[in-house]
Amino acid sequence: MLDRTHSSRRLIGETPPEFGEAGRDLRIDVCRGIALWWIFLDHVPNNIGSWLTPRNYGFCDAAEIFMFISGVTCALAYGRARQREGWGGVIGRSLRRGWDIYAAFLLLTIACAILVYLTGRDHLADESNTRILFEHPGAALAHAAILQYRPVNTDVLPVFVIFHLLFAPLLWLLLRAPNVTLGLSLLLYALVHVFGWSVPAWPNGVWFFNPLAWQLLIVLGAWCVIEGEKFRPWLTSPPALVLAVLYLVFSLVLALGWHIKPLVSQTLTDLIFPLDKSDLSPLRLLHFLAAAIVASWLVPRDWRWLSTPVLRWAKCCGENSLPVYCVGVLLALASHLTPLDISDRPAMQIVLSLAGILVMIVIARLLNATGNKRGREPRRAQSTERIAPAFSGWQVANAARRDVGP
Repeated sequence: MLDRTHSSRRLIGETPPEFGEAGRDLRIDVCRGIALWWIFLDHVPNNIGSWLTPRNYGFCDAAEIFMFISGVTCALAYGRARQREGWGGVIGRSLRRGWDIYAAFLLLTIACAILVYLTGRDHLADESNTRILFEHPGAALAHAAILQYRPVNTDVLPVFVIFHLLFAPLLWLLLRAPNVTLGLSLLLYALVHVFGWSVPAWPNGVWFFNPLAWQLLIVLGAWCVIEGEKFRPWLTSPPALVLAVLYLVFSLVLALGWHIKPLVSQTLTDLIFPLDKSDLSPLRLLHFLAAAIVASWLVPRDWRWLSTPVLRWAKCCGENSLPVYCVGVLLALASHLTPLDISDRPAMQIVLSLAGILVMIVIARLLNATGNKRGREPRRAQSTERIAPAFSGWQVANAARRDVGP
């Protein structure tokens, strides 16, 4: 992600090498698009389609992937903005993108409430955490405006609002002292688990994604853009790969044991599960790191399957992550209704899952087509940033505003 022009050690305050340009790597948008599909499948209740996601085969799920990739794309987009427009451009772009996500969150909150109201489903108000919005609309909207109230499945958007607002100073630190910045992020993460630090929320006082813990994945993704090349040989070495595979097998056995009781000792699974997602359990974090190491080895940059239709559709969704995510939340909320009215048979769940993903693909393709008709330069023709993260050596296409954020 950074083109190193020299190999000397950078000191605190020293100007980092400039961002370079290189060929396009499709894997970031493809991975982000698949993560959006997985998040939707996991949000549909009692969905057989969730067995196609990582959630049932280890400790982490698509949320970790989504957060890490967001850190990567933010570092690339804002790093290029710094190179072209200076720090004023970085601050302006990050504030505008934060506002986009903030506005999308408020509109999505209202849309969820409208959907629940139109269905007339009393139980759905509880499941979607919108009952309090109907009972105390003034207070709920006021707390939503300060990111303290969130309907179900919208929790990630306020987290991204905060991260975008703070990304300019984070990038400033990463460009001058990347390892120190990552160390401070790890320290904050550790203190969250030691002292139980969190950010106030309303009405139950709990953020489902505690930003004090999940910031580590954002920082880690950005750090990989800036400093990861130095550590890549070690992380892609045979010993690291073997350790990663062993940990993935260990988590696979325990995760399946959580669902298939005779597989492992009930005492052992009860000791580990359920894992703390709000504070990003260390077991979840390690599982993501192990999966990233193995994925970087299995999927090279020139992997021929990246040009297949399915992965092209995933790429399209990844390019429009914010609107596609919002659509996925509404589709998941609407899916609460159909199985209850018709059946909980696997066939119906499969139909709902496929239909939801198809709607996300259609909307993403329409957004791309509309953008190109308005004269926006096609993404494949835009210049790219060279990235050298520790885990993958990915490259991202451009630094357009829609590239950063969820």
